[in-house]
Amino acid sequence: MQVIATVLFLSLVVAYAQLEWGTPQGVKAVPVQARGSIFSADGKVLARSVSSGRVYPQGPLAGQVLGMMGATEGLEGLEYAFNHELAAGQDVNLTLDSGIQTAAEAALARAVPEHQAEYGSVVVMETQTGKVLAAASYPPFDPNRWRDYPASARRNRPFLDVFEPGSTIKGLVVAAALNEGLTTPETTYSTPMRRHVGGRWGSVINDAVAHPPTLTTQGILRYSSNVGMSHMVEPFAPERMRGYLTKYGFGTYVDMPVVPTAKGTLQPLRRWDELVRATNAFGQGMSSTVLQLASAYNALANDGMYVSPRLVAGMPAGTRHEVLRPETARRTRAMLQKVIEEGIPGMAGIKGYEIAGKTGTAQVVVDGRYSATVYDSVFAGFFPASAPRVTVTVMVHGAKVHYHGAQLAAPIFKDISTEVLSRWGAIPTVKPAPPKTP
Repeated sequence: MQVIATVLFLSLVVAYAQLEWGTPQGVKAVPVQARGSIFSADGKVLARSVSSGRVYPQGPLAGQVLGMMGATEGLEGLEYAFNHELAAGQDVNLTLDSGIQTAAEAALARAVPEHQAEYGSVVVMETQTGKVLAAASYPPFDPNRWRDYPASARRNRPFLDVFEPGSTIKGLVVAAALNEGLTTPETTYSTPMRRHVGGRWGSVINDAVAHPPTLTTQGILRYSSNVGMSHMVEPFAPERMRGYLTKYGFGTYVDMPVVPTAKGTLQPLRRWDELVRATNAFGQGMSSTVLQLASAYNALANDGMYVSPRLVAGMPAGTRHEVLRPETARRTRAMLQKVIEEGIPGMAGIKGYEIAGKTGTAQVVVDGRYSATVYDSVFAGFFPASAPRVTVTVMVHGAKVHYHGAQLAAPIFKDISTEVLSRWGAIPTVKPAPPKTP
C-alpha cells in the first residue's frame, strides 16, 4: 500500500508540474540551439534568437534581405544563404546602414501607393567600396509574421527582379562612346522624332520628348533621344559595345558570393545586328536588376572603376576592373549633372548640391509584346557629382499615375539623397545663381 501511495503522489507532482509550467505531456524538453545574430553596419540587431524562437527586432526593416526561419533552419534570404554559419552560432554583419535603409523604404512607401504602382525597389551603394548601404523593397515584409505574407512580398526585389533599364543605359553607352573616341559632348547628330533602323526587316525608332531637329551628344542625354543614340552607336563595333556592357556587369551574375541574385540578359553577339545595337543603346532588348544597374552607374561614379557590390562584411573582396578611363568617367559625370540641372532640377536636383543621373521609362513586355500601358520607372544617379560618395538606383513597376522616370523614380532618388546629405551634415557647395537684373 505504501508503494502505491508513493507512486500516486509522484504522479500528482508530475501532473501539477505540467499544469504549472505548461510542459505538454509526452514531450521532452529540447534545449534551444544558439543561432548567430544578424547586425546592420551601425550596430542595430536585425535578427536574433530568444527562447521562443527567432525574432527580428526592427520589424520590416530590410525584411526581404533577411528572409526568415522555419522550425529549424533558414528558408529565404540571408537566413537561408548563411544558414550554416548562423546555425553554428556565428554572427553575420551587414554593410546596410539602418538609417539609409529606413529612408529608402520610407521613400518607396510614400511614392508607390501614391502612383498606384505594384512594387518598387532601391539600392544605395558606397562608391569606392561597393558596400550596399540600402537594399529596399515595397510592399514591406515583416519576417516576424512571415506566414501572413504572400511569396511576392518576401521577394528581395533589388537583387532578383529583372527589367529593361530603358534610357538609364544612355549614360553608360555615351560614356563608352566617349572612351572609344567615337563622339564628344559637342558632336552634332540629325535627330528627327522617328527613324527607321535595320534595313528591310528593321523597325521604327521613336522619340517621346519634343526636341530640335539636331542635337549634340549632351542634348541627346538632355532630351533622352532614342534616335540620337541610334546615330551615335553606328560606328560602334558590336563586339566592342557589347563588351562595354559586359564590363559594366550586365548579362553576368554579380560577384557577390552566397547571396542569391539574378543576372539579367544580353543578347549573344551573333544576334547583334544594326537594330539590336540601336535598341541596346537605349536599354531595350536587354535586362538588368536594380543591383546590377547600381553597380554599373557606380563605375561612372568611381572614376571608371567597376567594384563588385558587397552586402556582408568580412566576405572576400569581389571583382575590380577598369571600364573607362578616369577622365572619361569625370566628363560623363559632368554631362549627367547638366541633365539634372537643365532638364529635371525640381524632380531630382537638390539646391546647393551637385547631383548627377539619368531617368528611364521602359515599356514592359506583356504577352510577348511591349505594352502601351505598363511601364517601369527608373532612375540611376550619384552625388556629389564631382567626387561621388554614393550611388542610388530606383525602379518602380506598373504605376498607373505619372509613371515617367522623371515623375516617379527621380523624386524617390531625391528624397533618399536629401536624407543621406542631411545625415552627413553636408554643407551646400553650389552657390545659387545671382538674380537677373531687369
